[in-house]
This record gives sequence, C-alpha cells and structure tokens, in this order.
Amino acid sequence: MAAMMLLPIEVSDAGWLSDVFKGSSKQAKSPRQGKPSTHVTSRKHVASRKPATSARSAASPKRRTVKLAALGPVALPSAAFKPVVPLCDPSKFRIVLDVGHTAESEGAISARNVSEFVFNLRLAKRIEEKLKAEGFTETRLLVTEGKARHSLVKRVAAANNLPADLFLSIHHDSVPNKFLEDWEFEGKKSHFSDRFSGYSVFVSRSNPDFKTSFAFAELIAKEMKAQGLDYARQYSQPIMGRYQRELLNKETGVYRYDELIVLRKTRMAAVLLEAGSIINRDEELKMSSPERRDIISSGVTAAVKAFCEPRWAVLGPL
Repeated sequence: MAAMMLLPIEVSDAGWLSDVFKGSSKQAKSPRQGKPSTHVTSRKHVASRKPATSARSAASPKRRTVKLAALGPVALPSAAFKPVVPLCDPSKFRIVLDVGHTAESEGAISARNVSEFVFNLRLAKRIEEKLKAEGFTETRLLVTEGKARHSLVKRVAAANNLPADLFLSIHHDSVPNKFLEDWEFEGKKSHFSDRFSGYSVFVSRSNPDFKTSFAFAELIAKEMKAQGLDYARQYSQPIMGRYQRELLNKETGVYRYDELIVLRKTRMAAVLLEAGSIINRDEELKMSSPERRDIISSGVTAAVKAFCEPRWAVLGPL
C-alpha cells in the first residue's frame, strides 16, 4: 500500500481530489452523478502505451502534474487549477441582525420589569461586535422604530433593500398569560413564570429559501447546545394551545413558525432566535449578564462562520 501511494496517480475530471477541493462548498446541492474514477499505473507501463495514446491526448483536456507529499505526482485537468471559490467572502457577506421589537413596542416584560427590547438590543450589539471582529464587516444592526406591525413591515423592507444574505432576528422569551404568577420586585408589582426556560430557534416554510433557513437554524441551535444551553421544550406541548409549534429537530430545538412576518416576507434565508426566557427569574439574571451574552454571541458567530465556509469543518482552513 505504501508503495502504491508513492506512484503517479492520474485523476479524471470526476476524480476525488477535485471533489475534496471543490465539493465541500456544494454540500447543499444534490450529489454529483457517477462514481469517482481513479486508477494507478506504473511509469514503465505508461511508457509502453505512449504511441497508442498520442492521438487520444489531443482530444482530452490538457493535464498538469503537481507534487503532493503523501501521494507523489498527480495528473490533474487544467480546470482543477481554478481558484477555489468559498461559499461566501466574509468581508462582503451581509448579515442583518434584527433587534426584535422597538422602543415604542417593547415586547415582553421581564420578571424584574425590564423590557424585552432592552435585552434584544444588548445581545444584538454583542453579536455584531463578535461578527465584525471575525471579518464579517458588512454585518448590519437593524433597529426599527414604530408600533408593532408597522415596524415589522419596515424591518423586512430594510433587509430586502440591502439586499442581505442572512437575516437573524434577536428576541427573548416569555410565556402565555395563563402561566404567569404575581410577585413584587423592588416594591413594584410584576409577573413571573419559573416553569419554563431555554432558547429556541424558529424558521418558516413560507420563506422563499426555507432549506437554507433551516440549515442556518440548525447551525445556531447546535452551537447553543455545544455551549451547554438547553432549548425550550414547551412549544411542542399541547398545553401551549395556539402557541404550540412543530418541532423540526428534537435534538437541537428548531421549530417551525410559518406565520412570522420577518421570516416569511424576507427574500433571503431568515431565522429567529429566542435567546432565553426573561420571565423566568433565574434565567433572567443569566440573560442580564455579560457572560451569557458572550456565550450566545460566540455561538451565533461560530454558526455564521460554519455557514459561510463549511469546508473548514472537513479539512480545516486551507
């Protein structure tokens, strides 16, 4: 086997080396037809056949020989020497970080009377910082003004007009009113529910690029899980009533929510992240901490990098 590895290898257009350098950026597409054709011949045998193959060589693609330390000389078609094009160029890749809700329409109110909009803005800014530090300099923080529904239309239009490559809406979770309990915090009446906690990720089948949306959602959810976080399981339960959602992946916590305007009206892949529950008193304290924001922003950044350059996961940086 060691001797064979050092012999010249002739690789056809469908050869495995071409697939290694170019195939990983096409993971989302259908598999190539046909099996890779790779064969090994000795130098002496090639020399004896040279006259018979001279006529054929004029019609076949021009081949060039490169040296690979492990494999010895390899004959590759000229097309194999074209630059490897990554799935995206980080410096040109546009990610819209949508800050959920507005100052006029604040979203949920936490157990300690802080608006969801405040939590969303703080986390989105941290994610923006991390992404730009990793080379995603075209990341855009989208802060919208106005009342609820009108602001939804505005943020979708802003993303579509950029145009963006990815849309990520940042939110923090609460519970339906029937689960709320009363308490007082710093002399003010408030509500809480310690029954549920965790992050959740939502996608819409009505999005024009649902497959890409789901792929990106999976990356985010897996990174959240890798950071030691648990997803909110209540959305798959009948007790949620009209808030119950289809769980697309029970391992990571990706849910289907077709009706969300920011997911179905955007013309690019779109995902909504509920980073954690702020109506749960313990989790609210964690979501308020810089440490938790760092954990979540690091997870999102890792997901974006994996989405942009999936070959890193296979070969490492080239």
